Amino acid sequence: MFLAKVYVTLKSTVNDPQGRTVLGGLKSLGFSAVSDVRAGKYIQIRVEEPDRKRAEAQVEEMCDKLLANPVIEEYRFELEEV
Repeated sequence: MFLAKVYVTLKSTVNDPQGRTVLGGLKSLGFSAVSDVRAGKYIQIRVEEPDRKRAEAQVEEMCDKLLANPVIEEYRFELEEV
């Protein structure tokens, strides 16, 4: 069995209003050294698959079909055996 840790973020060319809002909040709290914030999603998925290659392929397909919008988002994932 594997645990997939999936990180989904907006592509760098896509405007990030949530990131801008967080940046404004941090600045108003006195964190003047912060220059940029990009917001994203973190998803954990347990995959009941004994073969690493097959687990990777399944997670890749999940990301492509549901977890990320390939037009505006990019993703990466880590797979660890549990």
